[in-house]
Amino acid sequence: MTNKICLFTIPLIAALGIGCSTTTNETANANANTSTTAQATTAPGPDNSEISTSVDANGTRTETRTFHNNPHVSKVVVTTTRSGARTVKVTSKNGAEKVVDTTENVLEATGDKIADAAGFVADKSKDVGTEAADKAEDVKDKTVSTSKAVGEKTVEGAKKVGDKSVQGAKKVGDKSVEGAKKVGGAVKKVIP
Repeated sequence: MTNKICLFTIPLIAALGIGCSTTTNETANANANTSTTAQATTAPGPDNSEISTSVDANGTRTETRTFHNNPHVSKVVVTTTRSGARTVKVTSKNGAEKVVDTTENVLEATGDKIADAAGFVADKSKDVGTEAADKAEDVKDKTVSTSKAVGEKTVEGAKKVGDKSVQGAKKVGDKSVEGAKKVGGAVKKVIP
């Protein structure tokens, strides 16, 4: 009987071992499949954007930030390899793509800063600044020339007023002398 139990037990243990072995292989295969397929997560980002992140089988991490209403930038893709090499690609609203070398965290920066780093709006802002400086120079020149004209008119007016004042003073002086002479003549008549 012991022989029969052993003969019955040995195949049972073998079957149990085979069953455990296939379960372990299935788990290993499931884990391998999970790491080879990219796990994507999506979260809201700053400046009305959305950030999705995925990691592929080689360990390359891809973060895509999509802007919903930025007038200059539609998306930014940051790719980081397992070795740490980082690439930042910016796509404008009209579809132009540019690789940007920046130390700024483009996943947190405003869309306008990213567009400026990519050169999508930098030239226009320089033109506006130059135009404003030119207009300020024109205003300064007009102010100086107007000030000179006002100064010249003021000097001419002051000279005229001065001349009139001198003429008036002479007339007053002459009248005063005449009046004094008359008063002096009257005093001589009164006092013998």
